[in-house]
Amino acid sequence: MDVPEIDIAEAKVRHEAGTPVIDVRELDEYLDGHVPGAPLISLSTVPDRLADISTGGEVLIICKSGGRSRKAAEFLLAQGIQAVNIAGGTMAWIDAGHRVVTGEEAGS
Repeated sequence: MDVPEIDIAEAKVRHEAGTPVIDVRELDEYLDGHVPGAPLISLSTVPDRLADISTGGEVLIICKSGGRSRKAAEFLLAQGIQAVNIAGGTMAWIDAGHRVVTGEEAGS
């Protein structure tokens, strides 16, 4: 399946415009730092948590470097959800100098 993918610069623009971001990493990775406002839905729980994922438009999916988020986006697309993979993941987000939130809070 062809998964739409955007780079960090475009992800930042869309996130600031209100497009939701979902982090599909594991809890320990998430606690170390995540995109502000991004809830944690670990890759292994995505099928069970479809009800927690907005279906009202595009949803950006992020992980550490882009592999797990691509798998999650592929699954979500098959469910009719407009998922877009963020290439480079949280590591690229941090490398670009964008703010992250630590701990369990999703932040804003």
